[in-house]
Formats: sequence, structure tokens, C-alpha cells
Amino acid sequence: MAADALSIIPGAVLRNLSDKLYEKRKNAALEIEGIVKQLATSGEHDKISAVIALLTNDFTMSPQANHRKGGLIGLAAVTVGLTSEAAQHLEQIVPPVLTSFLDQDSRVRYYACEALYNIAKVVRGDFIIYFNKIFDALCKLSADSDANVQSAAHLLDRLVKDIVTESDQFSIEEFIPLLRERMNVLNPYVRQFLVGWITVLDSVPDIDMLGFLPDFLDGLFNMLSDSSHEIRQQADAALSEFLQEIKNSPINEFVKLGGEQLVPYYADILGAILPCISDQEEKIRVVARETNEELRAIKADPTEGFDIGAILSIAKRELNSEHEATRIESLHWFSTLLVRYRAEFLAYLNDIFDPLLNALSDPSDAVVLLVLEVHARIAEESHHFHHLVSYLIHTFHNNHVLLEKRGALIVRRLCILLGAEKVYREFSTILETEGDLEFASTMVQALNLILLTSTELAELRSLLKKTLVDSCGKDLFQSLYASWCHSPMATISLCLLAQAYNHAISVIQSLGEEDINVKFLVQLDKLIRLLETPVFAYLRLQLLEPGKHTWLLKTLYGLLMLLPQQSAAFKILRTRLKTVPFSENLKRTSSTNPYSQILQVTEDGNRNQDTQSYNAINFPSRLHQFESMQQQHRVHLKNQLQSQKSASAIVLSQEIQRYEEAHSSSTSEIGRPPSRTSRGIS
Repeated sequence: MAADALSIIPGAVLRNLSDKLYEKRKNAALEIEGIVKQLATSGEHDKISAVIALLTNDFTMSPQANHRKGGLIGLAAVTVGLTSEAAQHLEQIVPPVLTSFLDQDSRVRYYACEALYNIAKVVRGDFIIYFNKIFDALCKLSADSDANVQSAAHLLDRLVKDIVTESDQFSIEEFIPLLRERMNVLNPYVRQFLVGWITVLDSVPDIDMLGFLPDFLDGLFNMLSDSSHEIRQQADAALSEFLQEIKNSPINEFVKLGGEQLVPYYADILGAILPCISDQEEKIRVVARETNEELRAIKADPTEGFDIGAILSIAKRELNSEHEATRIESLHWFSTLLVRYRAEFLAYLNDIFDPLLNALSDPSDAVVLLVLEVHARIAEESHHFHHLVSYLIHTFHNNHVLLEKRGALIVRRLCILLGAEKVYREFSTILETEGDLEFASTMVQALNLILLTSTELAELRSLLKKTLVDSCGKDLFQSLYASWCHSPMATISLCLLAQAYNHAISVIQSLGEEDINVKFLVQLDKLIRLLETPVFAYLRLQLLEPGKHTWLLKTLYGLLMLLPQQSAAFKILRTRLKTVPFSENLKRTSSTNPYSQILQVTEDGNRNQDTQSYNAINFPSRLHQFESMQQQHRVHLKNQLQSQKSASAIVLSQEIQRYEEAHSSSTSEIGRPPSRTSRGIS
């Protein structure tokens, strides 16, 4: 057959067809076109097949790039020469052209686009049978590394779209699988290519793209979060085409339109929607929020394809988003699923619990509050609750800045969601056995400050005030006391709240010299200032009856004695105590002694005080508990100081050793006898 072709096509034409100059190749192709036209007129199709085989085997498959270029131009020329009779030879002509789309030489790929363009112009609808292969090739060429090839592919793509829209042989059923498997490609050029085809096919009246919407809808949603503004706009426009009567929020309407049919795709849709909630463009944000609400409003049945695990996976992923709005919406999904499908939700808890715990360190207060709501719902089971509080303590231990800046917010919110008494009891139980005594003291001081200042804990304070007269108050006091012992000032504060003034002065008198340090005085300063707040109004009113509340007076004077006289706290407390209305008939041992009144009040009050309420709690045992804990803190502090001294001694020893070695070296240099060279010079 090749020999027949050589007798048909002059040797000079074949040589020019492989020439490096484009003009010579073009002229050779025109001569081939003329020869084929004559052969077609005379009906010699066997010779035409021989020419095509020659161009395919000797040219398009040649290792020489110029031969391959010539072969492609030649095949296009054959098609033009055949005109209306080209269809019967397409099986020979099209495959080698499609193969050339994968050529390593960008110029060959360019000529392949040009050749197929010219072939398509001639045969039009007859080459629809090759559409799937042509679409696959165009999809790859749309992302070609060579700009000229991309441009040529774009022109070919436009022609193919024109042919498809006017053809009645195009099969949408065969095309959709090709489209679906490419919808998750991230390359921006391919995305533009795919959106273009979706838009074109949707515009064809005889093609029902809406019926195949679930096959590519999630891909379009993903494109809405593309970094390219142009692609986002094209995706939104493509979505809008599916509901031409809807102009403002097409995506939202898609969810309404698809309804339960889209249930299996909810996770994919959600994965595309959540990032768009934080998009820079307001329109996309609004549409994404509306769609998100539509999705969350649908109560699907897990037995009908509603994949809770997939949705939780998406929500967990978006919990790490850099955008606050997206993180917030992902948490709303956690809450929604937990409320509606608690059993199914808890089945995935091992996968999501740690990310939810880590989210408590989120820089956004709004996110932290929502995370706490999710945890509060999970914590309905006691072991989950214990795990949550244990993790919080562990996190605060490793991140003191978080404790300082977010501790109050987290604890107060948990108290609202789970109950202040439950939360504080759990904190106290865990902190009682905390190995890091210094952290335990810091944590207790933080909890104590929250207890004394937060409106959310008002009921807890009221219960503690009934410690001496109510069994519930007594039980709470003893529960907190076990860990409050880590901090002397927290213990004294707890006693003041519980009105256990007799025990408060015992605690104060048990303090040793090493206990009254700078940290203690800072905490004492805070307490004195808090005594002037509404929380302790009841205590200040009790000072109106000094004879009845003698231990309170003694406690306050005990605190006063611990304060430096020049401190602001000393002056505040002394000023308050000066307002105590002592009775005129009280004996005064010395007019020069400003505290003789309180001494007399105490002596008289002690004889008449009702001690029945104090017998409800074994305060001597509590005092022993406090002193034992403080002794542990003293030993711990002593060991710390010894370790620091030992470390300093080691460093000093090393410095001395280095100094002596250096000094010894310099001395040996001085004592060494001069060399012969130096003696000769001198």
C-alpha cells in the first residue's frame, strides 16, 4: 500500500512535506489535497486509503518532528480533498491526530490542534462518534504548558462545542461519566474548560443537564471556593443557568430543588459551602450562608444515605480553617448533629474529640464559646465530663497564658452550660491530687477569683453562705476545701464566703514566715479590694453587730496585721474597720490603744458565741488538712531552691574550672624557656 502511495504522490511533494520550512510543508499539503480530490472524483478510495496510511506510518509516527508536522498537515489536506466523502475515511484519519496530542514537541501538539480543527470543519457532525476521545484530549490540552497550544486548543474547543450543539447524535449519557470523573480536578484551566462545557450543554434544549445535576454539582460548589476570581464567577454563572428563573441565590435553590435526592451528596456540598462562608465577595458569602442553613434545616435519616461520618469529617476539617466564620459554622454542624443524632454522633467521638478539645485554644472567643457548647452536650455522660475537665486542667498547665486570658471565659461558660456546682466540684476533685503543686495553687487562685467575681456563680456563692446551716452548703464547702488548701488566700476567701470566720482566723494564725511571700501579699491585696464589692456586702453589714460576729472582726484584723502598713490594701481595710460601731459601754483598757475595743469585744463574744453551727463541720480536721497541704508546698519550694542552688553551684564550678585551665595555660607559656630562635634574635 505504501508503494502505491509513493506512485501516487510525487517524491518532491513528500520531501517538501517534511521540510523544516512551514511554507514548503503547506504547499506540499495543497498538492496532496488536489491529488486526493481527483482520486475521490474518480472513486479510487483504495488509493486514498494508501495515501492516508503513508502519511500515518511514515510521517505522523516518524521520530523526526518535521515529518510528524507534515503528516498532520497532510491528513488535514486529505480530509479537505475528500469533502463530503471524508466520513468513510475518518477511522484512518482521526486516531493518528489524537495520538499526536500527546507528542512531547509542543509544535507537533499545536499542528495536531490545527489539523483536527480543519478536519472537524469538513466532517462536522460525522466525527461525533469520536467525541469522548476528543473531549479527553481537549481537557488535557486546556492545561498545556505551552500558551500557543492552549490557544489552538481553545479554538478547536469552540468549534467542537458548535458541532455538538447542532448534532442529534451526541449522547449526554456517555458524556456525563467523563465530566464527573474530572470535576474534582484543581487545575484552573481544566476547571474553566469543564465549566464551559457544562454551560454550553445546559443551553441545548434537547439536552437535560439538570437531570444529571448530582453528578457534577459538588464539583461546581468546590469551584466556588477557587482562589481565582474568574473561576468563581464562571461557576456561579454556570449554577445560575440551571435555574434561569432564579437570579439572586441559585445555589440555595439547588438545595431546595434537589431536596432529599441530594442527601448522599450533602457532605460534598457542605465541603464546598463552608469555605465560601468566608469568601471575600459578599454575594458568595450570602449565598453560601443561605445554602448552609438550607442543608442544616433538612432532617435526613441516616438509614437513607445520610452519611453523618462524612459530614463530621468535613466539619472537623473546616475547624482548622484560617477564617473564623467558617470555624463557627463547622461548630454549628457539630451541635446540630449531636442534638439530632446523638447515638450516631458519639460513635465517631474518638475521631473528633481531640480536635474539639484543641479548639478550646482558638484565638476567637466566639469559637471557644461554641466549642464549649458542643463539649457541654457531649459531657452529659459523666466520663466525657471528667475527660473534658481533665483536659482543660492539662491545657491550662501547659499554657499559663491561656489560663490568664481565657480561663475565666471558659470556666464561666461551662458553669452556665453544665451547672456551677458540678463544674467546681470536678475541678476541685482533680486538683486535689495535682502533682505540680505550684500550678495547683495558681489554678485554685484562678478558680477562686472567678468564684468571687462572676455573676454566673452567684447561686454557688449563695449555697456556700449556708455552709454552717445547710447540708448541701456544708458538702460543697468540704468538696472545694480539699483543693482550695493549695492556696492560703483561696482558703481564707472560701471561709469568708462560708461565714466560717472562726476557722478563717485559725488558718491565718497557722501561717508561717515562709508562707507570707510576695505572691501571698498580691493575693491578699486582691481579697481586700474584693471585700469592698457587692459580693461581700453581707460581710460588711455583719460588722454592724460586732458583738455577734467577733470572729469576723478578729479575721479582718488578722489580715490587717499581715499587710504592710504603707500598702493601699492596708489603708482600705483599716478605713473599713474604723467604721465598726463599737458599743459605748464596752470597757476600754487604754485610750491610746486603737485595737483595745476589738480585744474586749472578742473576749465578751467568745463567752456567748453559739458554737453549735461550727460543730457541723470538723474544722480541726480541716485545719490539719490545710496545714498538711501547706507543708507539702513548703517542702516543694525548699526542694526547688536547693535544685536552683545546686544548678548555680555546678555552673560556678564549671566557670572556675575553665578559668583555672586558662590561667594554667597562660602560666605555662610564661614559664617556658625561650627557643633558640628567640635567643638568637636577642
